[in-house]
Amino acid sequence: MNFFAFDIRKALIVLIVIALPLLSINMKRSPGEDPWYKKPFSATVSVVQGGYSSFTSGVRGTTSMYLKLIGIKKENQALLHENEELRAKLGALTELKLENERLTKLLDFKRSTSMELLAAKVIALDLTPDHNSIRINRGTRHGLKKLQGVITVEGVVGYVMKADYESSQVLLLTDRSAAIDAIVQRTRARGLVSGKSNSTCRLRYLERADDVAAGDMIVTSGLQGYFPKGFPIGKLTSVRKTDYGISQEAELQPVVNPSNLEEVFVVLKSGQEDFNERFGDSDFGPPLLSKANPEPKPEAANPVAAPTANAPAVKPVSANNEPAAAVPAGARE
Repeated sequence: MNFFAFDIRKALIVLIVIALPLLSINMKRSPGEDPWYKKPFSATVSVVQGGYSSFTSGVRGTTSMYLKLIGIKKENQALLHENEELRAKLGALTELKLENERLTKLLDFKRSTSMELLAAKVIALDLTPDHNSIRINRGTRHGLKKLQGVITVEGVVGYVMKADYESSQVLLLTDRSAAIDAIVQRTRARGLVSGKSNSTCRLRYLERADDVAAGDMIVTSGLQGYFPKGFPIGKLTSVRKTDYGISQEAELQPVVNPSNLEEVFVVLKSGQEDFNERFGDSDFGPPLLSKANPEPKPEAANPVAAPTANAPAVKPVSANNEPAAAVPAGARE
């Protein structure tokens, strides 16, 4: 019979031979010591438990970080929303502050003048090529009429061109078809202000002999009562005499920028008020025209005034070598 053939008796003998030494070893262990057959199993379990612990710790860390990022994102969105709300509130408060300053200035001006003024709000800026105008929220229902002057605290804006029931169209002084009677504050020379472009105007119908120069202030004449007398219109930027003709060409920069207007005054009654006299020594109201263009002081030693940059060197004379008489301001009407 083949020895290697399977026989249960032989298998039992082999197992007994192997088990006897192991049993003897186990019988020799101390009472508190673990059996020998548990040690490999414990080592294997320890390795598996360590790997599993490391894996689960990494998963927990990644999950915790992801959840924290989600929380941070939500918090960031909430902070951004709160920041936008605060910015909106800050913008609204800034607008209220600026509006309050403008209205306070307008109210102080209205209280200090004897003119009958009606406050109006600019509601539209007309973009038609025919006219350079704005629309205000006052009309015939509020007592507005055609040609009534429109001003701000700083200067002239224009006049009412068309008055409807609830609103009115105001023709700006920068419109080419505008016509505002004006005088040069320093020399009282008369002219007519009309628009040239969106930011400049012309002073027309100046006589060739009129003493005008760049830097002179142009103010309203106060005729017909549409505007108060001496209210600022603009400052001359250039003056040119043509080689042939009886007039001069002058350009001026308006003191009021029509594109930035929000509130204006309509002059219902001017009250014949002269702003040159009223604000000569005050810092309130329109620009200090008398300080901007002081009257030249004549020299006591010489009765004939010396030539200046803004005055001709020789006085005009008549045929008999006598000084020509001054032309009244109203003589050219």
